[in-house]
Amino acid sequence: MTSSVEKTAGNAHSFVPRYGQMLSPELKGILVLDEFTLDPEAARKEQHGFRAGMAAVATTMRRIAAARVVIAIVAIANLPLFLLSSGWWIYAVSLTLVVGVHAAVTWLNRHEPRLKQQSALELHLHRERSANYRKVRDAVKYMIDTPSRMNEHLYLELLAAKRVALNLAHGTVALLDTTDDSAWKVRIVRELPGAS
Repeated sequence: MTSSVEKTAGNAHSFVPRYGQMLSPELKGILVLDEFTLDPEAARKEQHGFRAGMAAVATTMRRIAAARVVIAIVAIANLPLFLLSSGWWIYAVSLTLVVGVHAAVTWLNRHEPRLKQQSALELHLHRERSANYRKVRDAVKYMIDTPSRMNEHLYLELLAAKRVALNLAHGTVALLDTTDDSAWKVRIVRELPGAS
């Protein structure tokens, strides 16, 4: 049994991570990259917070984009208003619109980074308070390039009790076992190519 495991690992040595153990031979080359447990009660409470935090970031981005569109429409509408109207009052209206558009763009350019940062801070604090999330993040950080961009989705998929693909190119998946309701077991596994 030991020789077959060594042979399997030797055939695909480039795919073996620094930490990992081979499962039993009947599982045909499935490598456990990491294994840990989640607190189900905390996970159920955190699920809403993560969704709310992600929604807040997305809402802020949409509001900023909508404000820029409105400013652009007002600025473009000012030109035909100015050209197709006559009278001294049109100069005052056009000047007011130009000053207003300039002030709005200046304010938006100055405060946009702060608004984005403020909406993202809530999600970041929620991540750092979650022991469950930190376990998932630490388990997958060596497999993907930008874990901060996808870990929230991965975590929420795990809480939905799904089999989650992390890296299809390497056959890496996260498996959540919810049979024990006091502690959910998560396994990050990879199938070694050519193992049989």
